[in-house]
Formats: sequence, C-alpha cells, structure tokens
Amino acid sequence: QVQLVESGGGLVQAGGSLRLSCAASGTIFAINSMGWYRQAPGKQRELVATMISGGSTNYADSVKGRFAISRDNVKNTVSLQMNSLKPEDTAVYICNAHVQTSSQSFTGRYWGQGTQVTVSS
Repeated sequence: QVQLVESGGGLVQAGGSLRLSCAASGTIFAINSMGWYRQAPGKQRELVATMISGGSTNYADSVKGRFAISRDNVKNTVSLQMNSLKPEDTAVYICNAHVQTSSQSFTGRYWGQGTQVTVSS
C-alpha cells in the first residue's frame, strides 16, 4: 500500500558529503513522521534522524551538528544532508515513515529497501 524509495547513497571519502532522499508513494492519507535509520554490518539498526509533521526533529547524538533532515510534506519526501562524514557512518541507510492510509486507519510503519553509504578513510 505504501512504498518508500531511497536514492543518493554511494562512496565518499571521510570529510565529504552526501545527500539521501526518500519518496513515499501509494495510498497515503497522512504521514505522521518520516526519517532515517541505519544498519552497519553486525550491528543493530539505529535511529539517525526523524522529523514529525509539525517540524520537530530528533537526531542520534553521533550525527548532531553534521546531518540535517528535511521534509516536503506536499511531495511526501524526506532528505538527509550528511556532512563531515566519518568511516563509522558507513551503513545501509533506511527510510522510515509512519503513515495513515485512510482517515479510519491506524498508523502503520513502513520501511524502504535501504541505500548503501560507504565512507572511506
């Protein structure tokens, strides 16, 4: 019912920048929050940054001051500007959204397929 498609991953040197984007499509009545998680090999999935509809944001301590999340509520997209990247930022970055598919439905949690970000030292 809801699809999340990410783009923008890749290989970058330490200190460089990347911008990730995620577009939500399908049966969407409202999106309560959108954000990004990441999962490195052998590690648990962790929150990177989220933004709720009102604009409030939440960042992992490890990315504060380096990453910035933004949303376009009309286009149902979320972006993550990543600056001053470090090798420890290497992971699969996964888009996440809490979506209502109708005025009668509960909010469902949806995930994208993920996009690889690799930061070389």
